[in-house]
Amino acid sequence: MEPVARKILVVGGNGFVGSAVCKAALARGFQVTSISSSGRPYMTPKGHSPAWTSKVTWQKADALDPSTYAHLLPETTAVVHTLGTLLEDASYKAALKEGDMFKLFGTLASNFLGTGESNPLRDPAEQGAGYDLLNRDAALQVCQAFVSSVSSTLLAHPRPFVYVSAEDIFRPFISPRYIDTKREAEQGIARLTATNPAYRGVYVRPSLIYHPHFRPLTSPVAALLDFSATVHANAPPNLPTPSKILRALAGAGGSGGGSRTSGLETTAVHPSALHSVANALEIPPVHVDHVAEAVCVCADGEREDVRGVVGVKEMRRLIGWVEKGRDGEVEAMGG
Repeated sequence: MEPVARKILVVGGNGFVGSAVCKAALARGFQVTSISSSGRPYMTPKGHSPAWTSKVTWQKADALDPSTYAHLLPETTAVVHTLGTLLEDASYKAALKEGDMFKLFGTLASNFLGTGESNPLRDPAEQGAGYDLLNRDAALQVCQAFVSSVSSTLLAHPRPFVYVSAEDIFRPFISPRYIDTKREAEQGIARLTATNPAYRGVYVRPSLIYHPHFRPLTSPVAALLDFSATVHANAPPNLPTPSKILRALAGAGGSGGGSRTSGLETTAVHPSALHSVANALEIPPVHVDHVAEAVCVCADGEREDVRGVVGVKEMRRLIGWVEKGRDGEVEAMGG
């Protein structure tokens, strides 16, 4: 019996994370199809299409309208959902891509002060899809369509639905609706896959995702957060570190540290933003290529052991990050 071809569908494959997933999946032998609202191949910030993009099937589809991609699902062995937005004003993505610091800070400031495009009195078409649609509803729509499809090939393992979620590290600078909708999506996917043994849900929770060349503005922040995480990880147990102080002020019990291990259950968001800041101080940032590698491991049909929440620590374990050593991470940060 010939081995079944591994076919992965990447929702949002021409975006920052999605394109890295497409590239990593090709390197691992997957046949890759991307769907996005434009259907255009990925292009670098300088407008170039890398050679690997010619090996991806680029399709135009609407994640909220299953009729535009349902025909692709029977032959798909894994789905990776990378759509999402950190701010409802999506102009921050262009600022990051272009390395425009002033535009980025302006967008962040308007979001923090509540003067951005998230005004509920504006027409939805003007203010963008919003957290509910992009972070939650689109993922649940795709997952529902996936679990409702019938595989065209007899598979020996459950078909994975991998959702790129996030660690809770951005409050109070980012609206709590960002992380709330991420957790709501996880819970919805868990319900959709729990009663169907032919599918498994995986929720990959990266921290700050950076790339020194494609998103240069993230590198300085990533370097600082990596230093903070290293200091906290090596601090004596009885030392009152900044994160411990913040958790105490927030009334958080236990050691905290975000979702660092793999588990079947999603966790509720702590009500205090201080807990989120403590997470940011403790959890190291992740290079987008490492996120993509971890996602591809999760999307491997034979990895039935990978289910539920996959935090940063588990992501690193899955890709053999310890064996790779920290030199590669530091080099990547320095560009």
